[in-house]
Amino acid sequence: MTEPGRARAVVEALRGVVGRAAAHVASADRDQAVAYDVASMSAAVAAAGALLDHVADPRPGHGADLALLYAADVAADLAGRLTGRESLWGVDGAALDGVAAHVAAGRDPAFLERVAERVLATREAGPRHLSAELQLVRAAFREFAADRVVPVADRIHRDDEDIPADIIDGLAGMGCFGLSIPAEYGGGAEGDELAAMVVVTEELSRASLGAAGSLITRPEIIATAIARGGTEEQKRRWLPMIASGERLCAVAVTEPDFGSDVARITTSATRDGDQWVLNGVKTWCTFAGRAHYLLVLARTDPAGHRGLSLFVVDKPSFTGHEWRLTQEGGGSVEGRAIRTLGYRGMHSFEVRFDGWRVPAADLIGGEGGLGRGFYLQMQAFANARLQTAARAVGVMQSALELAVDYTRQRPVFGRPLADYQLTRAKIARMAGSIAACRAFTFAAARAVTAGDGQLEAAQVKQLACRAAEWVTREAQQLHGGYGYAEEYGISRLFVDARVLSIFEGADEVLALRVIARRLMKP
Repeated sequence: MTEPGRARAVVEALRGVVGRAAAHVASADRDQAVAYDVASMSAAVAAAGALLDHVADPRPGHGADLALLYAADVAADLAGRLTGRESLWGVDGAALDGVAAHVAAGRDPAFLERVAERVLATREAGPRHLSAELQLVRAAFREFAADRVVPVADRIHRDDEDIPADIIDGLAGMGCFGLSIPAEYGGGAEGDELAAMVVVTEELSRASLGAAGSLITRPEIIATAIARGGTEEQKRRWLPMIASGERLCAVAVTEPDFGSDVARITTSATRDGDQWVLNGVKTWCTFAGRAHYLLVLARTDPAGHRGLSLFVVDKPSFTGHEWRLTQEGGGSVEGRAIRTLGYRGMHSFEVRFDGWRVPAADLIGGEGGLGRGFYLQMQAFANARLQTAARAVGVMQSALELAVDYTRQRPVFGRPLADYQLTRAKIARMAGSIAACRAFTFAAARAVTAGDGQLEAAQVKQLACRAAEWVTREAQQLHGGYGYAEEYGISRLFVDARVLSIFEGADEVLALRVIARRLMKP
């Protein structure tokens, strides 16, 4: 049987197991341990299917071997999670016996060595299969990242510096902040904008997650909320400024006591004539210093998630790690950067509102937007999760390239490290994971463009971010002691990757509150 045929057989068997388990598990709230595993495996199986579709060409070098490798890895992972919990999954322990030979073929060390041979020669995790237009986009942003971002990335991380203005201005000039904004409002959205956003994000994140790769996320979130919920006047007032980069953006949703539990936030907005008065504390507001627009989710009514509304708070841009503003009458808003392990450059702030007045015209949707904040925020997060998956892929691609370069030149016991079977097995499995996450990210982008894609966006975000932790860890391990040194870029990638499973929907919350619930719907 051909490699695509073996891979397809494994994927179909995996889909059957996950489908039966999803139908069997009664409650994601009560059966959390099993529901988490089923949700996580559903994402991995979906990625295996996406990779298989992406590399349909069976000829050598076209990626079919990666599809088999990754499907076999997913099967091994699923088998480990299933063992001892068969009755809880509602699945026979022998469910994968029919594809055991195919799994063995995909996990054969000799097979992994053959895959690694190509990866070591190309520094690539399989073919991209991009359209001619997307190839041009990729080339343009790769060149920009090499010229502007890479030379300063390690310094920004090491010294926790601000992102240089020439990076922000350069990306603005390339239309980076308007990728998903309709052309009528000054953006560049033309139907395939999410695929372009994925390509751009990966290339910038490959250079630096903190100094470039995450700059698109906040305008993506705020522009989506405005485009879907704003009045026509608001769209024309705000979106062109965001698209041009003249106004930078940040998001203020999370609070010290409420992270993923957004519906319970307490920051209040109280009506006072033609103004709203904000009081409360937001945290993990990335880029809140440099931003001109803060997207603030606040409580306008005590009625749970139906009492939340979205505001755009206009402010001056500040560099550095602290800032404060006051208004006539005593209102104030101030920000203090939180020191972080990685993901430096944009700075994540705690922001305190104390009687800060906002014009009623800055409530997204006007009077019609009252109580719609939760829904608009959740819709905007779908695009953000997709973009975060692309960020994870960019970090992984960079880690793979560093691992390949280092192992090819590093002698160990008289031979290059890359000549050893274990090294090659690691390199091959890293490439398989990257290729699957990349293919699934594009598939999820198509699903979101088609009109839903909430499930796929959550799945690929959860999967790719966990994969990034593993890939960067393996790449760091291959560097040995040098991987722990700040002067080697892999140490930055390792600590940056850790944040990916935490923001834009924590790993466990996505699995239980989004993925599992959707899978278990009748």
